[in-house]
Amino acid sequence: MQESAQMPGGVVAAALDLFRSQGFDQTSVEQIAKAAGVSRSTFFRQFGGKEDVVFADHEVLLGELREFLAGSHPDPWEAVCRASQLVFAHFANDPELARLRYQVVREVPALREREIVTVFRYERLFDDYLRRALPGIDPLDAVGFAAGVTAVHNHVLRQLLRGTKPVAPAVLQKALDDVRRRYGVLPDSAGAREDDLVVAVFPRAMPVAEMSRRVQAELS
Repeated sequence: MQESAQMPGGVVAAALDLFRSQGFDQTSVEQIAKAAGVSRSTFFRQFGGKEDVVFADHEVLLGELREFLAGSHPDPWEAVCRASQLVFAHFANDPELARLRYQVVREVPALREREIVTVFRYERLFDDYLRRALPGIDPLDAVGFAAGVTAVHNHVLRQLLRGTKPVAPAVLQKALDDVRRRYGVLPDSAGAREDDLVVAVFPRAMPVAEMSRRVQAELS
């Protein structure tokens, strides 16, 4: 995923460097603008505030994902996973900046709270898309799948942010395939054997989660 032309990356990098070196609260907008080589008015026009500059790329990414999901996708489940991979690719494209942002957010309570809200916005975007793309879907399946994809993405992304080595996109792909497999929406792999099939009978009133638990217990 290429970095959007709308992304004022130089200002973001300058702000994060200052936040990390002298503290978020101790850094002024004037200092950020001077370090980035822009005017104070330009900064406010692009961002609006210090918190906004930390999450600027998320605003762009959310807009790009809305556009992506508004397109035609033969498999909505796969489309959500693909959207997750686009976000991961963006941060993996500049891991040092992503790690710097992670360090800054981790140290400032207000930014951690903003991050929680931002994560929920991705989850809600995926949930809303599935409900539109799959009329009649059980809302619990939509929100559960959206939450699962978001959680798996964040788990793999944290491996990149907390470490010093690259994390291959295949790591996220494998994790997302597992989410789809658990929901029964991953296309059958080629060469599946007849004995891969499992037949189980349960009372209609039994919750799906309990059915899954019992099947897993038997297969274990």
